[in-house]
Parts: sequence; C-alpha cells; structure tokens
Amino acid sequence: MRPEDLALLHVPGSVTLHDDLLLVDVAHPDLKADAYRGGLWRIPPQGPPVPFTHGDLDTAPSISPDGAWVAFLRATAGGRPQLHVMPTGGGEPRPVTDLPLGAGAPVWAPDSRRIAFVARTPEAGRYGTEEGVGPAAEAPRRITGFRYRSDNVGFVQDRRKVLYVVNALADIPQPVPLTGDRYDVDDPCWHGDEHLLVSAPRDLDPESLHTDLYAVPALGGEPVPVVRGPGSAARPAVLPGGDVVFLGTEFSGIDAVARNTGLYRAPVRLGAEPATVPTGSATVPTGAGSATVPTGVRLTEEESVDCESLTPLPVEGGVLVAVRVRGAVELRLVPLDSSTGVPLGKLTVVLGERSAVKAFAAWRGRTVAVLSTPEHPGLVADAGGTLADFCGPLPAARPLREITAVAPDGYPVHGWVALPEGEGPHPVLLNVHGGPFHQHGWGFLDETQVYAAAGYAVVLPNPRGSAGYGQAHGRSVVGALGTVDADDVLALLDAALALPECDADRVGVMGGSYGGFMTSWLAAHHGERFRAAWSERAVNAWDSFTGSSDIGWFFAEAYCGPDPETQRAMSPLQHADRITLPFAVVHSEEDWRCPVEQAQRMYVALRRNGVPAEFLLFPGEGHELTRSGRPRHRLQRFEAVLEWWSRHLAS
Repeated sequence: MRPEDLALLHVPGSVTLHDDLLLVDVAHPDLKADAYRGGLWRIPPQGPPVPFTHGDLDTAPSISPDGAWVAFLRATAGGRPQLHVMPTGGGEPRPVTDLPLGAGAPVWAPDSRRIAFVARTPEAGRYGTEEGVGPAAEAPRRITGFRYRSDNVGFVQDRRKVLYVVNALADIPQPVPLTGDRYDVDDPCWHGDEHLLVSAPRDLDPESLHTDLYAVPALGGEPVPVVRGPGSAARPAVLPGGDVVFLGTEFSGIDAVARNTGLYRAPVRLGAEPATVPTGSATVPTGAGSATVPTGVRLTEEESVDCESLTPLPVEGGVLVAVRVRGAVELRLVPLDSSTGVPLGKLTVVLGERSAVKAFAAWRGRTVAVLSTPEHPGLVADAGGTLADFCGPLPAARPLREITAVAPDGYPVHGWVALPEGEGPHPVLLNVHGGPFHQHGWGFLDETQVYAAAGYAVVLPNPRGSAGYGQAHGRSVVGALGTVDADDVLALLDAALALPECDADRVGVMGGSYGGFMTSWLAAHHGERFRAAWSERAVNAWDSFTGSSDIGWFFAEAYCGPDPETQRAMSPLQHADRITLPFAVVHSEEDWRCPVEQAQRMYVALRRNGVPAEFLLFPGEGHELTRSGRPRHRLQRFEAVLEWWSRHLAS
C-alpha cells in the first residue's frame, strides 16, 4: 500500500439488519476533494452489494422495528450531519432535522415513528447562532470546571449533548429536547414506549468522572436515576423482561485508567415490579429527595474480560459483546443464566477470531459484523463467511507474523512483525501504539501496510500497560511508566531482530500519543539502539500536561501519582539532554489531548542541546490526525514519514 492508496480504503462503519435487508455505511477518503465521501449500501442475500443512497456522506443507518423505514445521517459538503428517513423499499430521503451543530445517530422507538438522538446544542449567540457574529467576535467564555473542552470536538461547556425525540413521520417533524444544557447525555435507548435510558454524569454533575443510567420520560420530565454505575455505566440495552444490560467500569475517585470494562445487568424500576436479579443498591439524590437504585451485577469476570465500547446486543441465548483479546476484538456471547463473573474462556466466540469487530447487528438468529483484518480494513461477514469486501485486495498488502519474547524479569511479551516482500535484511521500524491501555493486533493498520510496502519490517509490540491481556497486565505500568513497558518493547524488538529478514543495524523507533512518549523515552534511555526517532502527538511533560490536556486534570495523577517530582522523573522532557539521535517532533496545532506545547517544549530542548531535530506541525488538526484527519494531511504525513526514514535508514 502506497500513501496515495488511502483513497482505496472504502471502509464499512455501522451495520443494521431486519429480515433480509442488510445495510452498511461505507466511507472513503477523497484526496481530490480533501473530504470523506460515502453512502449506504445494501448487501442482498445473493449477489454483490448495491448502492442504497447517493449522498455526499451518509452514515449510521438504522431500520425501524416494523422494517418499513431507514433512518440515517446525511452530511452535505461542508455541512453538519442531519437526520434523514426513507422507505426501506427505496425512494427519496426526507430530512427530519436542521440543527445548527447537526444530529447524532438515530434510535427508533418501538412504534416505528419516533426517533431519539443526541445532539450538541449551542448556547445562544455561539457557533453561528447569531447572524453576523463569527467566532472571533463572540463574548468571552466563563469557565468554571475542569471539563470544558474535548479533543476533536472543541469547547463543550457551551454546547452540551442534549437528548431529543422527533416524530419522523409527521408532516413537519419537530425535534423536541428532553434534557437540559447543564450536563451531557449519551447512549440513548428506549425502555418501552414511554421512557428512554441514557448515560449521564453522576448526580448530573458535569465534573464527575462517574456515569450512571437515567430514565427520561419520552413526553418530557426530569431524568430519574435508575442504575448506579460501579464507576461508570454506559451503552445500555434493554432485555425482553425490562432489565437492562450495560457496559461498566469499576473505579473510585480519579483512578479511572487501565480498568477492564465488563457487562453488567440490573433491574430497572419504572413503576413496574422488576425481575428478580441479585444486585446491590445505592441511595442517590433525586429531585424529590432520594431513591434507592440498583448498582448491577457484573456478568463477566473483571480480570480477563475487557469489552470494547460497542453497545451490547441481547439475542437468543444471551448478550453479544465485543471483547479485546490478545490483539483481536472478538464478538462473544455472554449467557444470562450463568453465575456472575464469567471468565473469558467460557464465553463463546461468535465472530472475530484473528480480526477486530468494528460493528455488529443481529436478527432472529443471524449475526452480522464488520470485521477488520491485517490485510482488509473492513469486511462484512456472518457465520457463513465474508458477505462483502468494499476494498478488494489492497496493493502489496502484507500479513502479520506473531512473535513472542521474554522480558528481563521473565514476563512473556506478545506482538507482531509485518515483513516486506523479498529476502532482506530489511530496515526495521519499531512502532509503539498509543493509550497506553490500547493494543496493536489483528485489525487493519494503514501505517503498517504503507511502511511494509516501502520496504520496512514493522514491529508491533503489546507491552505491559496494553489492553487485551488482563487487567493486571494493563495496570502494571500505573506509577511505573518507562520501566517494565520499556523492557517489554525492547524484548519484542530483540525477538524481531533475530529474524533473518530484519537488519539489526538499521532500526528506527516511532509512535503516537503514549507511543510518542515511549519513542522519546527510548531515545533518551536506549538511544544507541536506534538510528533515528519519530515522536508524534506525544506526552513529554506531565506537569504541563496536567494543566493543558482535556484529560490532564485526572489522567496524569492516575498514571503517575500526585507527587510532582515523580511526575517529572516519568517525563521524557526531563531526560531530553540524553537524546543525541536525529529526532522528528510531529504534532497537530489543535491537539487538545496532548496539546502542542508538549511538542514545542521537547523541540526547543533538543535544538538547544544541538540535536538534529525537526518539527512538523499540521494546521487545523487534532489528536486523531492519523485516523480521521483531512485526507490530504494524512497523505502528506505518510510522505513525510517515508522521507524521514529514507534519510536515516537507507543504508
């Protein structure tokens, strides 16, 4: 895969299924237009996929319960996504919303007429709501809390996520807001015809890291707490008897990092007697005083099962969840009649072995999923095999080879290497993932394919701190960044360099976010191992990260502890005087996850020390440049990466 082959990545996003109607949205980068394009496609029982819509960018399809209608989001060139509805038999889509900041994904009510969705709703006078007043002329923001902005979104305190309901089949649809503008809500789902369940901050306090489940009357009224999360509660889905399953993470205070997410079950009390489910309870404040609500029962084992943030799906025999497992994201079935805390080994794999599940749907015994594999960015498959591949074979796509190693303390390390064509030995790129509670693995990574096609062997480690290997594995770097994780990364690199296809004398290190942190750390502490470094959107200094990152106010302390000296000792910037190798500092101007000052401080320190450092700064981009940035910037970044390594690893 060459950099310009980005345009070939026609990737399915979400999927919806009803009877034999199977719809997916498929998007691709348009390099000429510097935008993303795509529409809905139907995958018939027999034959190739056929286009279902023809908009600039149509996404998030959802079929109504009676099978008569399809709701989806349509964004015109330069516009916000708005809710549209059309008959499943075909016809002209009809706009249902015209909101200033667009609408969120549709959720049908049981009556197949009303649709719930979440939308950011601006304060009066902001974001173009006052004619003739641009962003630079708006009044100053009065900020009173920590959570006032978010990467890839912008300021959020003045545009909260509000729950809406609209009668999509009315002559003139009128979206009705059901929640206020003091807090955000997420993940709406219908509980019968009269209520919706949403995830919202504990006690509706926008500063809280904890989230609970609330019921909101569909005709309007105050949110009522119905489930107290174990630390967080999100992605609710209603079982046939009225109970709710949801994804929860157990933590207290700010210690919310590197925790496995599990599947929980709880009764929901909305005026009816709930089913009997053993559960704890908590007393929570309400508008009328206080109430006792359930906390839920964890159905999956905390240590071994880590659910991806995809909404659980009740089916016959249990609940489908996506689970991170040693580099894969597998669709597994959690039985509802089992004892609590089912371990990973007892959950049946439905789809997704040696791949990554990106979305899934089910209808009357049939399950369909969007799968990403090392060589395919998005396949649509069911139990019978592949149903659609919208990319086809990518040029020079290379498979992954699993490798293992043993760290100096005896700990097992797992990862992959992608080898170019030819005998080699090839120059080597050690590519460390972000997170750190994330994983390399069996899903498609365009970076791996581009670098391998250019002649580099790409090493992909999952060191301690990564997800998918148990909660203890993920939390082993809390308070210990740059220790066992660095040992694991180097151990896997050594295992790769033992292969005859890899050239141990031509090795570069690179990574983004936490991977950028590790790149800077390795350059300072093990620089003799590498010819050059490419550190992207990195955390370099925990002290300023605390006051500048959208998550810094809790994340730095959660991973490093509260002591300023300890945080400085874990900061690559503190050790910049030890870096001597050629060093690329790469960042985006509007990155609010790892703000640009993290790059500026490292670049200045390196240049002052006489290091041959370069600073590549992308305008108008955030932390997600490599995944969802402007197509031309993604292309230009790939060209810059390959030019950098051709200079430093060519011979």
